[in-house]
Amino acid sequence: MESAKTGEPSLRHVEKDVLIPKMMREKAKEYCSEKVDAIQKMNLKQAFSQCCKKSGFLMVLKCREENSALKECLTAYYKDPAFYEECKQEYLKEKEDFQRTGISAKNRKQKLPTSM
Repeated sequence: MESAKTGEPSLRHVEKDVLIPKMMREKAKEYCSEKVDAIQKMNLKQAFSQCCKKSGFLMVLKCREENSALKECLTAYYKDPAFYEECKQEYLKEKEDFQRTGISAKNRKQKLPTSM
């Protein structure tokens, strides 16, 4: 399934438009929550969740700043072609490993039982 022009593996529509963007969202959320924040000396994701917990139904009005900062961070990652390429390469590696071993990445990451 190699592309004739580039020598790269061809990707199905669902891989390009669903699976890789899903991986991008997960990684972007992780990266944005780890960034050093300028809001309340905690990370963006925590600042937003803390604000939502404190505000209850008024979170829409009270948490705009935290929500905007989190959205800006996530959007920057979603629009970055280098980040897409990084996630694409990671997806291709996981796909290759699955085809070789028959074990999904999720199952490979689980701790194996040890005998004593």
